[in-house]
Amino acid sequence: MKRTNFGLMLLTALFSTAMMTAYAQKAKQVIANWPANPKKVAQEVMKKYGEPNESTPTMLVWHNNGPWKKTIVHAKEAPHNFPKTHTDMLQQFIDYRVPPAKFDEVAMYDGSVVAERTVGELSARCDKEEMNFLALNLANDVAIGKKTVQQARDYYTKAVMNFMKGKMDPYVQKFQFKVPNGGTGDPDRITIKQ
Repeated sequence: MKRTNFGLMLLTALFSTAMMTAYAQKAKQVIANWPANPKKVAQEVMKKYGEPNESTPTMLVWHNNGPWKKTIVHAKEAPHNFPKTHTDMLQQFIDYRVPPAKFDEVAMYDGSVVAERTVGELSARCDKEEMNFLALNLANDVAIGKKTVQQARDYYTKAVMNFMKGKMDPYVQKFQFKVPNGGTGDPDRITIKQ
């Protein structure tokens, strides 16, 4: 009986290793022809979080990696001029419920921050994980009324300038608020009775 269990454990380990090798090869094949910036970001994310859970020709996806509910590296870059010209391709998600009355303010603060009311998620899309921490920390400040839209934009600009000089603001290092773990969806209310 013990030999059977050991054999099963060995086969499971070998299968897992083979699958991880296949995922690694597939991810490398997927990004082989990507533009330089998305390819570099994908490689950085793989180095930090391991192989993606999903891959398509246009994206790599990780689930529950580090502090993130989901991370996507997109092959297609989105031009973004705030706070300076760059492209966005790294999108990271958390569970979060933005009060409906604050959706406009969150959108005015940063167009690369996306709140999804029904599923209860908030994401930021930039070119660096540190900037996604910064974006979501400030989105939280706007959503809870701690900062105005302009105060958040000013803070973001100053933090990025400091980051470029090697100064690490706490907002770029980790979340400065307790990130919910589920229970943030808002399925709305029924308006058609059956």
